[in-house]
Amino acid sequence: MASAAEQLAATMNFGALSKATELKKRIWFTLGALIIYRLGTYIPAPGIDPDVMKQIFDQQSGGILGMFDMFAGGALGRMTIFALNIMPYISAAIIMQLLTAVSPTLEALKKEGESGRKKINQYTRYGTVLLASVQAYGIAVGLESSGGGGVSAVLDPGFYFRFTMVVTLTGGTIFLMWLGEQITQRGVGNGISLIIFSGIVANLPLALASTLELGRTGALSAAFIIMLLIMAVFVIAFIVFMERAQRRIIVQYPKRQVGNKMFGGESTHLPMKINPAGVIPLIFASSLLLMPLTVAGFSAGSGPEWLTWVTSLLGRGQPLYLSVYIGLIVFFTFFYTTIVFNPADTADNLKKHGGFIPGIRPGRNTEDHLRFILMRLTAVGALYLSMVALLPELLISRFAVPFFFGGTSLLIVVSVTMDTVGQIHSHLLAHQYEGLIKKTKLKGRRG
Repeated sequence: MASAAEQLAATMNFGALSKATELKKRIWFTLGALIIYRLGTYIPAPGIDPDVMKQIFDQQSGGILGMFDMFAGGALGRMTIFALNIMPYISAAIIMQLLTAVSPTLEALKKEGESGRKKINQYTRYGTVLLASVQAYGIAVGLESSGGGGVSAVLDPGFYFRFTMVVTLTGGTIFLMWLGEQITQRGVGNGISLIIFSGIVANLPLALASTLELGRTGALSAAFIIMLLIMAVFVIAFIVFMERAQRRIIVQYPKRQVGNKMFGGESTHLPMKINPAGVIPLIFASSLLLMPLTVAGFSAGSGPEWLTWVTSLLGRGQPLYLSVYIGLIVFFTFFYTTIVFNPADTADNLKKHGGFIPGIRPGRNTEDHLRFILMRLTAVGALYLSMVALLPELLISRFAVPFFFGGTSLLIVVSVTMDTVGQIHSHLLAHQYEGLIKKTKLKGRRG
């Protein structure tokens, strides 16, 4: 916690920030891109009656669609051009990572370096277009069969409406995908994560107002609301602690003689985070769980019987929904961890550079030792993420608390904030080093 506070204090050194021209440009670009995104969440899709749409969504907001709307920043409830948000891109990225793990061709392509990464990204974009088109068509069909008070939400149903919705919603997702990539390259932080982050943060005032309204009407007691706010603070502190926690493995390098000088002999440590996957498993699990239920939520009660059955089984707080959700989180925690940390490659690199873990033989024994530690840490990380994910479900099912106070939204907000602050700090350090190098060169010329 102390190091986090020191990092934040160093980052918020406005004197240094005012001199970092490149960093200021990146921050302004990021803010401008997020403003454009927020404006797009209020541009309605064509052919939709907003009043009827509001009635439909109010009936479904407590379930799966309410969770989807949180990630979409309210765009789904208003049925705007960004209603699908960035979720099809995340789903396509999940599918590509799964295929890369099982396909030798894609795995070889991944190892080609920058050129291979560009090809995989291109395939991910094609998959995004396909998934977004299918989901947009499903939403269009679902809206045609939906209505509030006997009135259809679609002003003019038919082929033209469906075609327009597919083009509009798919185009909105592609634009957000491009915008997220631009933020990552030209701004500060991860663009995709910041888009989801801004949607959650934008709805926090509304969630707070809703909670206070529940207290005013007597649905929630004042003591419970105060306890809820205190709990949110403790959850944030717990998330920060777990996200920064790591296991440090001592690595020793032997002494070696080069000419008349001795080098090496020092010891360092290999940091292994308890949760190296970060917030990715929660977003992946939510994305996969929401994808097949988007249309089901709109069509429940008026569509096919099996859609109503699926919606009832996978409703918010239902045992099957919780089981599938936790199962996906655990799976993606282990899956993504194996992607970001490869014990075999780490052991091989240590052996090449002469490094070894005290008491462990280099090579295969080191690999097995690292894998054993990684699996234990990942199990703790999966348990931590599952607890965080279950918290909002319990709050919603038991006390009808807005989802925005749940652990998932807090985890996304805290994780993205920490990552962005860390990147800003790195830019400031790089700027300070550049300044020192320039001063050294000037002194050398004067001398």
